[in-house]
Amino acid sequence: MGGGGITKAVALLAVMMVVLDGAKAMSLCNVTEDGFTACKPSVTPPNPVAPSAECCEAVEGADLECLCSYKNSFMLPSLGIDPDLALGLPAKCNVPSPPQC
Repeated sequence: MGGGGITKAVALLAVMMVVLDGAKAMSLCNVTEDGFTACKPSVTPPNPVAPSAECCEAVEGADLECLCSYKNSFMLPSLGIDPDLALGLPAKCNVPSPPQC
């Protein structure tokens, strides 16, 4: 039940946000495009901000186990997303970790 697993799931969430940027009305692992967009400022260097209420709502509603399946994706850094920042979102949003991530 490590917080790192959920944070890795959120990292994927951020990656998919960028991927879905041009795909309107799409969702991934129960996270809508709006949810991804809300979290992007919190996972993008060099000056990430604290997650907004909208971002935390997206994290709370996400299927974090689904998102964990993307935790080792090479896409995060290639999209300008800091994996460490993304992996920290669940803890910052007080969202419990999935049992295995």
